[in-house]
Amino acid sequence: MTLRPARIAFLLLFSVPLAHAKWITAWTGSVQGPYPSGNASAQPVLAAVFPSPEPGARDQMFRLIVRPDIWGTRARLRFSNAFGTKPVAFDSVFAGLQLSGAAIVAGTNRAVMFGGKSSVSIAPGDSAWSDAVTLNFAGMPLASLTGRKLAVSFHIVGESGPMTWHAKALTTSYLTAPNKGAQHGEEQFAWSSEEDEIVFPFSTTSWYFLDAVDMTTPDDARLIVAFGDSITDGTASTLNGDDRWPDVLSRRLHAAFGNHVAIVNAGIGGNRVVGPPEYTPQKPFAGGPSAGMRLQRDVLDLSSVSAVIWLEGINDFNRTNNESVDAVEKGMRDVVARLRAKISGVRIIGATVTSAVGAPTAGPETDTKRKALNEFIRTSNLFDGVADFDKVTLDPKTGELRPEFVPESTTGGPGDKLHPNRAGYAAMGNAVDLPSLLGRKK
Repeated sequence: MTLRPARIAFLLLFSVPLAHAKWITAWTGSVQGPYPSGNASAQPVLAAVFPSPEPGARDQMFRLIVRPDIWGTRARLRFSNAFGTKPVAFDSVFAGLQLSGAAIVAGTNRAVMFGGKSSVSIAPGDSAWSDAVTLNFAGMPLASLTGRKLAVSFHIVGESGPMTWHAKALTTSYLTAPNKGAQHGEEQFAWSSEEDEIVFPFSTTSWYFLDAVDMTTPDDARLIVAFGDSITDGTASTLNGDDRWPDVLSRRLHAAFGNHVAIVNAGIGGNRVVGPPEYTPQKPFAGGPSAGMRLQRDVLDLSSVSAVIWLEGINDFNRTNNESVDAVEKGMRDVVARLRAKISGVRIIGATVTSAVGAPTAGPETDTKRKALNEFIRTSNLFDGVADFDKVTLDPKTGELRPEFVPESTTGGPGDKLHPNRAGYAAMGNAVDLPSLLGRKK
C-alpha cells in the first residue's frame, strides 16, 4: 500500500513520543470580571438565558466555540472562577470539533475529566486545569485542522453565582435556557455529549468560565502572547471573521513556520496599564484589572511563552482616566521587569499606540500624551523590538486614523475613530517584523 504525503505527515505527528512533546497554550480568552461587567460586541439580548447576574447560570449548558492557534494530539482546558463569589460546579464537560453553528463533527466529541472524575468544583478566585484529553478526531491530519474551531461543552450544576467571563469574544457560542441542564427527563441524557445543535437554541458573543486551552506540540514550538486592550481584543473587526491583528499575524507566522509557532490573544476591551487601583467582584471595572494585576493569570501562567507583544495605553489617557505619561511609563517598566524575571529569554515587543483623534473618549491632551508614550516605546530600549502600529494606521494630514480604517466592520456604521476596522487590523498584523519578534537575524 502506498501512503499519501498527508497520511505520512499524520502518522509522524501522532507518533511523536510524549517525552519530545510539551504543553503550549493554543487559545486564551482573558477573563475580565463578573458578567455583565465588560464591553461585549454584537451581543444578543440574554434576558431569557441569564435573567439576573447574581444567580448567574442555573442548571444550564454552555457550548463555547474557540479557535486554537495550534493543534496537537492532546488538549487540556482551564476553567476560571476568578471573579465568582461562590464555588462553581461543572460536570458533563466535552470537547469536539465544530462542524457549523452549535453542531459538532460526528464522532469527535470527547469527555473531559478532572483528576479522573467527570466533575469539578472551583472555589471563588481559583481556576482548574482538566486532565489531558486525546483529540484523535477520526484520523484527521493536524494540517487539516488549521483554522478549525473547538467546541467546548459543559454543564453548570445548580447556580453558579456571578459568572467569570470574557465579554468581547467576537465569536458566536451557544447556550441553553436555565433549568435545561445535563439531564433530560428520566433518560439521564447528557446534552453536552450531543453532537447536534438543536439542544442549544440561544447564542452569545462572549465566553464564560473557560479561559485557556493547551495542546501538546513538539518541544521546539514557541508561544507569543498579544497583550493589551480593545484594539488587541478586536473591537470593530468582523464577527466570526478572525481578523483581529493577532489573527492576521497568526496566519503570517504559520505560513512561515508551520506548527512551530503559536499566538494567543490576551486583549481586554477597556483595559489599562495603570488602574483601577482596586478590583474585586464587588467593585468591577468594565476594562478588567490593570495590566499588572492580571499579568500572572493572563501571561505568566500560560504554557511555553517565549514572546509578548504589548499594545496598551490609550485608555489611560482618555477623558475619564487622564493618567500621566510618567505613570504609564512606570507601569510598563514594572510589567516588563516582571516578565523578564519570570520567563527566561522572553522577547518583549512594544507596540506604538494608534490615534484616537476625533474619538468621543479622547480629551484635549490625549494625543499629546499618546505621542509622548510612543516616543518612549520607540527610544527607551525597554523593549526588544517595536511594532509601529501608529505608523501604518495614521493619516499624517489629520492626525486621525486613516479614513479607510474607520468604518466599523462588526455591525456596520461610521466607526468611532478609535478602533481600526478589518482593514486597519490587517495593516497592523502585517507591520510586525517577524525576525525581531522571534529573535532571529534578518
